[in-house]
Amino acid sequence: MQLVQSEFLIFFIMLAMGLFFSELFERLRLPYVIALIFAGILVGPLGFDIFELTPTILFFGEIGAVFLMFMAGIEVRTDILGKVEKKVIILALMNGAIPAIVGFTVAHFFGFDLLTALIIGTIFISSSIAVIVPSLEDRGLIDTDIGAVIIGATVVEDMASLFILAIIFQSVTPRTALPLPVFIAAFALAAIGLKVVMPRFEKWFFSERNPDKFEDEIRFVIIITIAVVVLFEFIGVHPIIAGFLVGFTLSTVVRSHKLSNKLHAISYGIFIPVFLIEIGIETDLTAFISATSVLIVTFAIIGSLIASKLLSGFLAGRFIGFSGKTSLLIGSASIPQLSTTLAVAFIASELGLFDPSLEASIVVLSIVTVLVAPFLIKVLTPHVPELAEVISEEEGEIMLEMLD
Repeated sequence: MQLVQSEFLIFFIMLAMGLFFSELFERLRLPYVIALIFAGILVGPLGFDIFELTPTILFFGEIGAVFLMFMAGIEVRTDILGKVEKKVIILALMNGAIPAIVGFTVAHFFGFDLLTALIIGTIFISSSIAVIVPSLEDRGLIDTDIGAVIIGATVVEDMASLFILAIIFQSVTPRTALPLPVFIAAFALAAIGLKVVMPRFEKWFFSERNPDKFEDEIRFVIIITIAVVVLFEFIGVHPIIAGFLVGFTLSTVVRSHKLSNKLHAISYGIFIPVFLIEIGIETDLTAFISATSVLIVTFAIIGSLIASKLLSGFLAGRFIGFSGKTSLLIGSASIPQLSTTLAVAFIASELGLFDPSLEASIVVLSIVTVLVAPFLIKVLTPHVPELAEVISEEEGEIMLEMLD
């Protein structure tokens, strides 16, 4: 029996637990997302069963999912995409296609229907910008050709996976009466139009304004985000996909570091914790105990994703001219599954395409890959020959600072 009925109190508990567990896990050097999912498990049916998710809280969770994808889009650095365009395309094709085939095959082998297998295969295409960028920054890779190739390919893979998912979701539960070919054309035109119009609209809106008035910029970004989500819903595009697209579009608009920090604070301080804690509450870990087959499926999904991402990244890296160790690093960097994976699992569960045990498997996949990828990047970076000069220069700068 739930102990808490007040929605205000439920909302307070979710935010407070998000704050406490994120701080605790940060001190333990564990990812933020794991902290909030764990918090959700603790207050959910498997833990203290403190409260039941109300329609209002579920709505806040949906907003959190949109903002999670929005922030993933904001992380995209479009300025680097043209620097190594050919290498990016090759890596994106190989690092997306091979895992997609593996994911679909594994899902089909375990008896999942065609649509579920397609969704799992599409999840295998994507990676997490939100995990990759900080990991590359920590190792001094963000401004290198290697970092540019990894981030560029991740952007292409994420865009491709979201486009495919939009088509799949429209096929299963149409959100509009548009025929599928018309939907695809409308979606593509709307996405291109958004990228063309948005920077010009932003430039006009702020041309005569005080550049220090960040409140206006924040209001502009939030209103535009909601407007685009509503517009894309009329077309039939799911809100999380629209959220990523508007974030991707505004990644060149949100130039102010202060504005970016405020958006991060609003998103990760209020809305995203509700979504991630909701994921934790709805994750049914008892499935792993009650059925050995669920555990086997989970290990197969996790193992096949890590292996396929490593292999495809390695093969692509070698094909475009990187050394073996650098290619292994590229494969390792493509492993993490976070924003897209969790959001898609959430939607697929709502649509009845994922049962609770499969949703739990995907959540565990996200947790494991978010832990594994940064560790592999940290271990492999010192052994990458292309970075020897960069690392030696950094060490020299550190020595000069110590002497000073």
